[in-house]
Amino acid sequence: MTITEQIIDFITRNRVSTTEVADAMGKVGVLRNVMPMTPELHKVGRVRTIFTSQGSNFGVHDQVRNVEEGEIVIVCANECDDLAILGDLITKFVVLYRGASALVVDGLVRDAARIKRERQPVWATGVTPLGCVNEDRGAFPADKADELKKLYDGGVAVCDDGGVVVIPSHCLDQDMLERLQRIELQEDVWGYCLDTLKWDTKKIICDRAYLELKDQLPPPQRDMIDKLEKRFTKKI
Repeated sequence: MTITEQIIDFITRNRVSTTEVADAMGKVGVLRNVMPMTPELHKVGRVRTIFTSQGSNFGVHDQVRNVEEGEIVIVCANECDDLAILGDLITKFVVLYRGASALVVDGLVRDAARIKRERQPVWATGVTPLGCVNEDRGAFPADKADELKKLYDGGVAVCDDGGVVVIPSHCLDQDMLERLQRIELQEDVWGYCLDTLKWDTKKIICDRAYLELKDQLPPPQRDMIDKLEKRFTKKI
């Protein structure tokens, strides 16, 4: 497997949360204000960014035709005000017929009842019954699109009840995989210290007392505890 495939596989098999991924990158990578339409889903995949502008979703209809199986589609909107970028029809096409893992909209969506009832993997900033028009009204600003493509395209997105976090493509390396492995170890250690040793959270999180008192940990965590001496600095 490539390093990207290893990262996706690790996140999927261990159901690594958006909280953990953001922490592993040094508390960055979150798409602000984007939340799930359907609870209790966990989706991971390569990112494809698409764009639309000027109160029209013409660009969405045009670009989703190229979506590939397993991708997470991030829809970026420009000057669409309080209009829904897409609804049930586009969602069904992208997820069911193109095989996307999830659809993330940096804007509003409509047909909320149907999307929720069918448990579609959609994340958005909110809902409204008012949709965009369907004719071409002009392209998304090129400089802004280039910036967003550089940040998101080809990266790995993780979507769950906490929102959406993207690992940029330039961060998909061995260091990132090791960070994810360390964050999972840290969660195990913190859980043991809280639930079994009954330590307070300051002792666990701020003082990191487990580094000095590692003999109190069970063998699996005790044997690997030295890996947690290195802090999670910003990856991006």
